Parts: sequence; C-alpha cells; structure tokens
Amino acid sequence: MTGGVDQVRQGVVARTLKFEQRTLPQILQIQRKLGDKPLLRCGDSEMSYCEAPVEAARYAGKLRELGVGPGDRVLCFMHSRVDVLKLWLGITWLGAIMVPVNTALRGEQLRHAVTTADPRLTVTENGLLGYLVQEGAVAGENRVFVIDEAGEHHACCEGRFVVDVEPVDPYPVTPGDTAAILYTSGTTGPSKGVLCPHGQFYWWGVMTGESLRLSPDDVLFTVLPFFHTNALNSFWQALVFGATFTFESSFSASRFWQQAEGRGATVTYLLGAMAQILLTREPGPNDISHRVRIALCPATPIEAVVEFERRFGVRLVEGYGSTETNFVCSNVIGEHVPASMGRVADGFEVRVVDENDCDSLPGEPGELLIRHREPFSMASGYFRNAEATVKAWRNLWFHTGDRVVQRSDGVFYFLDRIVDAIRRRGENISSWEVETALKAHPIVEEAAVVGVPSDLGSEQDVMAFIVLREGVEAAPEEIVRFLESRLAYFAIPRYWDFVGELPMTANNKVRKHVLRDRGVTASTWDIEQSGIRLSRGGKSA
Repeated sequence: MTGGVDQVRQGVVARTLKFEQRTLPQILQIQRKLGDKPLLRCGDSEMSYCEAPVEAARYAGKLRELGVGPGDRVLCFMHSRVDVLKLWLGITWLGAIMVPVNTALRGEQLRHAVTTADPRLTVTENGLLGYLVQEGAVAGENRVFVIDEAGEHHACCEGRFVVDVEPVDPYPVTPGDTAAILYTSGTTGPSKGVLCPHGQFYWWGVMTGESLRLSPDDVLFTVLPFFHTNALNSFWQALVFGATFTFESSFSASRFWQQAEGRGATVTYLLGAMAQILLTREPGPNDISHRVRIALCPATPIEAVVEFERRFGVRLVEGYGSTETNFVCSNVIGEHVPASMGRVADGFEVRVVDENDCDSLPGEPGELLIRHREPFSMASGYFRNAEATVKAWRNLWFHTGDRVVQRSDGVFYFLDRIVDAIRRRGENISSWEVETALKAHPIVEEAAVVGVPSDLGSEQDVMAFIVLREGVEAAPEEIVRFLESRLAYFAIPRYWDFVGELPMTANNKVRKHVLRDRGVTASTWDIEQSGIRLSRGGKSA
C-alpha cells in the first residue's frame, strides 16, 4: 500500500483515478502537484506540470473569445509543434473537440476532411494555408487563423492566433465526451472521423504505459505526427505516469539517435519500417550513446527485433491497437513474445470469427473482433456517419478488418488486412481514394489499386493497375504530377502496370486478389527507379 501511495505522490495516477477524473482538464489539475517538473519539453520550449493547467485556461479563454464553445470542433492543420498540444489543452478545457488533420492531404482528401469536420475555427500555418484556400475548405462559419507570423495572409485569414486574454474556468467534461476527432482511411469510401473520448485516451495512457513499464523518471520521445493517435496518446502516457514528453516534428534516420540523446529520451515510438531503415544505416557512435531502453514498434519482423536490441540496446515492444480501439494486446503480457501481437490486455475481450461472425475453430485465421469492459475506453463511433458506425460495431463487437490467428498459448499473430485498405509507412491508405484520383485523369479509363509487399518488412507499397483510354500512350510521369495536387505524397503509387483490362467478377467487381497475386513483374514501372522523388510538400523532384 505504501508503495502505491509513494507512486501517486511521484505522479503515477494510472489506475488510481475515479471515473469522473479521467479527462484531460481533471488530470492536468491533479498533476499540478508535480510543480516545476517538465511535462513538455521541445527545443527552447518547456511547460511544467504546474504551468500546464494555466496554459490550458489561457488558450481556452482565447478560443471562447473567438466564439468556440462546448462541443464545437477546432481544426488544427499544422505540423507537430508545441502549439498543437497547447491548443489541445485549451480546446478540451473549454469542452470543445480538436480535429488534427494530416498535413500531407491534398485535393479531395483535404476538402473532405475539413468540410465533414465542420469546424467553428481553424488554426494553421502560413505555409499550409494556401492548400486550404485552394480546395475551398475555409468557407462558411469556419474562422481561420495562423499560428506563425511569416508569409502573406489570404483574405479568408483573420490574422495570427495570439493568446492575449484572461484564463477561464474548465468546462465540466466527462470521460465520454469527445476529446479529438481523428480521420482514418476509408476502405470502400472516403476517410471517416473517429470520435475519440477522453476515457479512451486515458486508457491508452494506462495500457501502453504499463507495457513500457513507465516511471516518473522517463522521458518519452516521439517523431510520429500529432494527427495520429500514437503520438497523442504518448502525451497521455507521460501525463498519467508523471513523466516528461518530448518530440521532433518528423522522422530523420540520419539524426534519430542524436536527437534521442539530445532530448534525454529513455522511451521512444517507432514503426516497423522505421526500425528497418535505422538498421540499414552505417553504425555510428550515436547507436549506443543514448539512454533509450525501450521502444513501442509494431509490425517488426523477428530478425529485426533481435538485431535492433543487439545493435542499439533497445528492446522493441509490440502489440495491437487502432484509432477506434486501444492498446488491446501486448507482447509483454506474460513472457515477451517478439514479432507477435501478444496476449489480450485486462479490460478487453476479443474473438476471431469467420465472414458470418461465427467463431473460427482454434488455430484457424479469422477477423479480429474487439469489445471493452471499461466505459469509454474505445472510440464512440464515426462523426456524423451512423451507417459506418453501425456496420463497424455490428453485433455489438468492433470489426477491425484485420485477419489474425491465435495460438494455443493465447498469443495472437497478425496476418493481413481483410478489408481493401493498404498500410504504408504507418499510414492507412484507401484504395478507393487513390483509384478515384487516378480515374479523374483524362487518359485513364479504369484503375485498381492494391497493396504489395514492401522491401521494408511487414508493411506494403501501393501498386496501381491502369487501363488507358483507347488511342493514348502510357505516361506515368504525367499522371504522378497530376496526383500530387490530389493525394497525400504517401498515397501516390510506387508501382504502375498498364494493362488491357482488369480481372472482373460476374458482378462486375475487380478481382483484386488476382492483382495482388500478380504483383510486381518485369513490365512494372517503379517510381523510385524512375528518378522521381516525392516530397512531403507534394512536389516531385
């Protein structure tokens, strides 16, 4: 009992909070007792635990002055920066909802996210404002501000977002209230806004933090973007374990270990492809001069797990989670089982089922279904999309669309996606959205997009099969330039095959399994071999 009391005094509030305390405003006030200890540190910016609720109240005051109220959406179209986190504190303090949008989105993808979010206010950067204007995504009652000073303002922008008002008291939010809407890839349609409540983020912090064995002495370091749940919930991990959170705006393989050392990191967050990239680099002194002891790194082959710990001294922990769910499985529950999803965490139930939601036989693959016991520890549904919500949560279980298998010892292994989505470098890509953009080009008659094995391990690359209109010649470079203003850079296909026709079913649907089985051949055009390089800004070199 004494140990538990001491832990709470040091700032570990995971599993100690009453139901009504599991909200961001409540936890900020509870953790104020940690005083000057840094909660957030990035470059020259630092915010202590005692400053965090004050900053939340100040930002909330400014937002209220600009007309934001409880339940309103505030859209953040920014790269990872301290302002995003401070805005989130203020937004939730006010009882409103943050909608962070992927800064790589372009064209219809960006327009869809912004218009369906229907924000009361948008905060962006001067360098990104033009993309919003170009897509007509700042119309209506959506007031637009920029966070920085440089550059010219468009007529739709009211100026710089400056916090220059008095703080306000917190709104009485509950764990079931939405803290953020996160857009995740659609499969047979556009992306959907996932309603992520405060309670879900709290349990993300608890569950993941326990698997990483966090303590108040840890410094959590991420290079993953703030428009994905991974980075946002790592901030909650720091908060509920009394630790310090730090970040870089993007992943750099050449500087990663130097950055980790400079930040004093003890814990970090990677994707399987990132681990593979780090392993391909020449050894250097920064490989072992850092303090990182453990990393959360899903989708990593066993060979890479072993080599990563041998070379860098960092243990890779894996599990299973998604924007709609939580850290449902962990491969350090019981003994460590590398390169697996692991076993089910306490607080969740899972099933492996066939296409009729009937339980698969033991040891047979099937779709993973999940439900939770702790209230609001998973997403509440899809924003203003009742049909998709009912479909995903049919029979009162969330249908993940992932095909898995469970061994006799209770350990789960991921096999592949059942639904028509592609996973590339940590991003979920809707084949439907890519196909729609391709078919908008005047020389394209039909297009089908599939995921094919990546040379970076367990993730995928995007491959397009294209039927051209009669009498035209293949021009992949031209189509790539066409796509740059319509798709995120990571969604533009790497591999291209121009075919006479697509394999179809009797119901006139594309037989995508045939295309996946065919994969890359000698006739395939490879964008990486062509000399074209896509930047995050969407311009090819």
